[in-house]
Amino acid sequence: MPYIYENTSWPNFTWSLDALATKFAAVRHRQGRLIGRMEALGFDLRAEAVLQILTEDVVKSCEIEGEILDRGQVRSSIARRMGLEIGGLPNTDRHVEGVVEMMLDATQNYTAPLTADRLFAWHSALFPTGRSGMTRIRVGAWRGAESGPMQVVSGPYGREKVHFEAPSADRLPIEMAHFLTWLEAPTPIDPVLKAAVAHLWFVTVHPFEDGNGRIGRAIADLALARAEGSPQRFYSMSAQIRLEREGYYTALERTQKSGMDITAWLDWFLDCLDHGVGGADGLLEKILIKARFWESLSGHALNSRQRSVLNRLLDGFEGHLTTSKWAKLTKVSSDTALRDINELVAKGILAPGESGGRSTNYVLVARS
Repeated sequence: MPYIYENTSWPNFTWSLDALATKFAAVRHRQGRLIGRMEALGFDLRAEAVLQILTEDVVKSCEIEGEILDRGQVRSSIARRMGLEIGGLPNTDRHVEGVVEMMLDATQNYTAPLTADRLFAWHSALFPTGRSGMTRIRVGAWRGAESGPMQVVSGPYGREKVHFEAPSADRLPIEMAHFLTWLEAPTPIDPVLKAAVAHLWFVTVHPFEDGNGRIGRAIADLALARAEGSPQRFYSMSAQIRLEREGYYTALERTQKSGMDITAWLDWFLDCLDHGVGGADGLLEKILIKARFWESLSGHALNSRQRSVLNRLLDGFEGHLTTSKWAKLTKVSSDTALRDINELVAKGILAPGESGGRSTNYVLVARS
């Protein structure tokens, strides 16, 4: 069976609006409701929501490709670039900085035209050393013929299954010029559907030696930001794709091996988007719980170290909080850490956990 780009009518995609109408209307309604609820929050709470969502977006987009980033570094990098005062977070390496730079450029500068040079800059940010793992790759340029056929494969070495083979390298300048012209030109397509088509089109052309999935999802985020007319992200499409990764790859493969009717792909994309927007309700509730927590402590004098660590606990601290971990997080002595903790215990903000002695750990006390 020929790949979709081998059809004589490529890339003139078609779909049935009637088949998508009900689902599309429901997604757009849910999007509007979420944006309305988030905009009703104060500035600080909205900033916290955006920080959490962008952190999730960056981490999960890389996770889809099997790359695990340090969440604390990602959060620190985003907070710094957004001008947010977030204490107690680690320094970041240049790879994390590059991924964050690409994602923020896509979502915060969504009105700027997407050009080949901008895509090359994104690609260079993703691979600052010029390597993907141990392999040297062509960075900041379309892939070349010397790298051979660009294939998506799975399975053990010697028994790989080829799921997809992208267009040959000699076609890329024309293919990408056509794609970018379409993306920037006014069209009657709803911006949400345009985001779905753009992602499919880009990953089908697969113009880079590596990083196509992450850049393709950044393009979808850019298009979704245009659909909402806002740089503020209140849900993560990448996080939802990570949860539905098997369905994502199945939908892509089926579409890339079909004719020009992409109704099934758009149907899957709308489902995924709907789930992602729905999942943001949980984020909103966590942010409101955090706001109520700090409101309940408005009469307590806390130092910056205590505020920093309490925020870490509220954001989902991994493992148990101990004196030694407090000292490491805040870069103080064990005596100072214990003094900070004892003050919070005395105020009824922290309480000793189940274990005692040298392994004493501390947990947040529920606030009414």
